[in-house]
Amino acid sequence: MNLAKAVTAGILFQLSVCSYSEALASEPLEDFPFVVTCEYKGLHHAYYLSKLGPDGVATYITPDRLAGTISIDGQAKARGEGQVGSCLGKTLKELRASGQAYDIKR
Repeated sequence: MNLAKAVTAGILFQLSVCSYSEALASEPLEDFPFVVTCEYKGLHHAYYLSKLGPDGVATYITPDRLAGTISIDGQAKARGEGQVGSCLGKTLKELRASGQAYDIKR
């Protein structure tokens, strides 16, 4: 009886590892840069990827609580006060082309 439990536990462990590995391979956050840099009011800010909503909109924040959003096919938008900066209205492709987007390489 103990052998059957051990074998079952081993199989369940292997299945969970396989499922976890497959989930990592299709991580939706990989489509977005980890950091986006923008100039706002003469200062350069680093916006860090904070979350990706079920609607496909990624939220970026700075340590001083400036925030913005962007989707795969959309344009960067500011959150909060009426901010105007060097990222607004740009797509991910444009941010990457201008050197403002930084991806994590695995």
